[in-house]
Amino acid sequence: MPLVLLVDDDPTVRGAIAHTLTDLGHAVRAVGSAMEALQEITNNPPDLVILDLGLPDIDGADALRMLRTICDVPVIVATARRGELDIIRLLNAGADDYVVKPFSTAHLAARVTAVLRRGRPAAPERSSEPIRVGGLCVDPSRRTITLDGEVLKLTRKEYELLAYLAGRAGQVVTRKELVTEVWRAPYAGFEKTLDVHISWLRRKLGETAARPRLLHAVRGVGIMLADHS
Repeated sequence: MPLVLLVDDDPTVRGAIAHTLTDLGHAVRAVGSAMEALQEITNNPPDLVILDLGLPDIDGADALRMLRTICDVPVIVATARRGELDIIRLLNAGADDYVVKPFSTAHLAARVTAVLRRGRPAAPERSSEPIRVGGLCVDPSRRTITLDGEVLKLTRKEYELLAYLAGRAGQVVTRKELVTEVWRAPYAGFEKTLDVHISWLRRKLGETAARPRLLHAVRGVGIMLADHS
């Protein structure tokens, strides 16, 4: 039974959402502040967090960043912010999905189901043997990736995305395939999330889109992992 941590300072909202998710077969813990949430996540990590950004003790965006230093649990943020730049900032801060207020409990429940489904491990790499591409080494048995001998600090999805590309090194992988296979989600509406994760990987690989070392964008097609250094 998936465990959902609900973080919202409004007891009426907490009650309504908890009731809906419980009916769907989820276990729900609910807290009213960011500090309570961080303590809960540290002591008993949930399978998913629903995080309202309007919390009384810590700004929700700051709480999200703090949460990301503790664990990689999927997070859905509830926000009144509708602008594209605001949403991009939230995704950059570590959100997996978002709902814009006001929203129905049925809408949120559908998002929870979708994010939990996407959170299942991606298709396994085609071999348990390490994959080497130039200075990059993917070790599927340990779920670690090193670059020039240094272990990269990657989130779960960053690892899965880079490992998937490494398993197809030298091939152009379409953006649709990456979303479908790594996130287990329809491509439509998920383009920005892919772009954000590619951007994070570039930063950790020490490259840029203008000067790539390993991740090469093929305009209108997709991404290819190859060592052109």
